[in-house]
Amino acid sequence: MATATVSLRAEREILRSGATLLCGVDEVGRGALSGPVTVGMVLVDASVRRSLPGVRDSKLLTPRARRDLVPRIHRWAVGYAVGHATADEIDAVGIIRALRRAGMRALAGLPARPDAILLDGNHDWMTPPAQDSLFEDPAHDAAPPVILRVKADLTCASVAAASVLAKTERDDLMVSLASRHPQYGWAENKGYASADHMDALRALGPCEQHRRSWRLPVATVE
Repeated sequence: MATATVSLRAEREILRSGATLLCGVDEVGRGALSGPVTVGMVLVDASVRRSLPGVRDSKLLTPRARRDLVPRIHRWAVGYAVGHATADEIDAVGIIRALRRAGMRALAGLPARPDAILLDGNHDWMTPPAQDSLFEDPAHDAAPPVILRVKADLTCASVAAASVLAKTERDDLMVSLASRHPQYGWAENKGYASADHMDALRALGPCEQHRRSWRLPVATVE
């Protein structure tokens, strides 16, 4: 199977169409059973002329390769930020609105506001619906215009870089949480539904870092 080529082609097309500052966006943790959902953002403009060698969708990289890329992404990008929404927030407002909260927090952390967002996938979860008042963040403004591109994490350098930043930061958070809840194996499974995580849930039930509104295994009472 041929490997997709990661480039700045899509970003250049958008910048040539009138945007001055473009933000590549990707999320991680959406399908996990515990921990936050995390959104990464990477800014590029016309001064970023080349793709970053080695950058690709974070799922295709080893943990060491991702970590080695982080300082290189920081130097390559015009700006970057990562935002999170907690398991409690996911339970309270649902995964899509929690994604939006994490995205708005990342947006507020950027050094400049982008003219457009290049978002991986076919669903615009960044743009708030009309009269959505669920955000407590001071930066709850309308998102910049969103451009969707399926498999952008595989082909667009800014989106792939955003996925690396998001996954590296979320993985570190899960390792930190694992020190308080070692029984769930989060240092290895990062909150996803691995066999050891599922076995621990059946034996112990969930903790406060689990998404309790999700269909979790029921603890077995002996």
